[in-house]
Amino acid sequence: MTDAPHPTEVFDVVVIGGGAAGLMCALTAGGRGRRVLVLDHANRVGKKILMSGGGRCNFTNLYCEPENFISANPHFVKSALSRYSQWDFIALVEKHGIPYHEKKLGQLFCDRSSRDIVRMLLDECAAVGVVVRTDTPVRDVQPGAPNRLAAGAEMIACESLVIATGGYSIPRMGATGFGLDLAHTLGLSLQPTRPALVPFTLSGRPLQELEGLSGVALDTVTTAGGMGFRENLLFTHRGLSGPAVLQASSYWEEGQAVTIDLFPELDLSAHLQALRAQRPKLELKSVLGEQLTRRVAQRWCELWVENRPLEQLSNAHIEQVVAACQPWTVWPSGTEGYRTAEVTLGGVDAGELSSKTMECRRVPGVYFIGEVVDVTGHLGGHNFQWAWASGHAAGEHA
Repeated sequence: MTDAPHPTEVFDVVVIGGGAAGLMCALTAGGRGRRVLVLDHANRVGKKILMSGGGRCNFTNLYCEPENFISANPHFVKSALSRYSQWDFIALVEKHGIPYHEKKLGQLFCDRSSRDIVRMLLDECAAVGVVVRTDTPVRDVQPGAPNRLAAGAEMIACESLVIATGGYSIPRMGATGFGLDLAHTLGLSLQPTRPALVPFTLSGRPLQELEGLSGVALDTVTTAGGMGFRENLLFTHRGLSGPAVLQASSYWEEGQAVTIDLFPELDLSAHLQALRAQRPKLELKSVLGEQLTRRVAQRWCELWVENRPLEQLSNAHIEQVVAACQPWTVWPSGTEGYRTAEVTLGGVDAGELSSKTMECRRVPGVYFIGEVVDVTGHLGGHNFQWAWASGHAAGEHA
């Protein structure tokens, strides 16, 4: 990097990235009397907030705990989450009179629109004098005392530089690897990155076997990498999606199988044996269809189990049925990738940062927050809560 010309502007704190974490950090630092500048290369801030939750923004989760996060250092999240919890963010939402509701499993959504959350954050920033600039890509960063950066046509100096640029997920929303590249340039350790909370793809015969089932959803327990999730699975024209699959994808590694219990909380063998005695003329596909839908039951009978009256099912036949359903074993060919992944797994190694302040241990005055850090939440508002908590932690100290 070349020597920078004399800066034309000076701020106490510059936040690169106007997403959830960046705006929370800015309003928190501004509330301490710091002069704060937020820079974003996109034409508006909070794009990922706006599109999240189908436009309703699943902004946190009532049951958010450290166990809902994946990191090479599972203890790292505890400090920030304990000092800015879901209850703190809910209080902020209520202060602004934003109506919300619990959808399921503690997931909180806006009643009206995710625009309410972005407006709330911007109003909070404006109230404490935070300057927000969009369409302003950062071209060069020179850490030091002060930190210097080239942004737009300006040179800027700041005491504290906060990187809140997210990961690679959903590039059409403007995601880039800026923060990860900067961390690498600074010599920081990175955990390997890959798409997470992302649909599985199938190919060849496994995909052909499911042709025509796109759009069907089933209640399942879907397991990958030793972690199982009770939620809906959705058949797609390219493979499998739905909340259960998205959750499991964060634990799946290439070449692994995914196991799917199609009859959660039911002993299918005992159930079939009991029905065989009670209703011997009932056909197998009718029994399976009660849980799997008629279309899926018909396909399973075409592929793996022969449809016949229950009275004609031997115990061996019943075990064959069970083997195809508890679990159904799938070998994904891959995932949909960053194009549709909700988050990026991996990132700046937690060991490089203070869990209290999010400041780099080896590069004082530089902070990393949000998705760019090696912290990935489960589906259901947990990643937003990490954004609020890590942003608040940095904002209290930057």
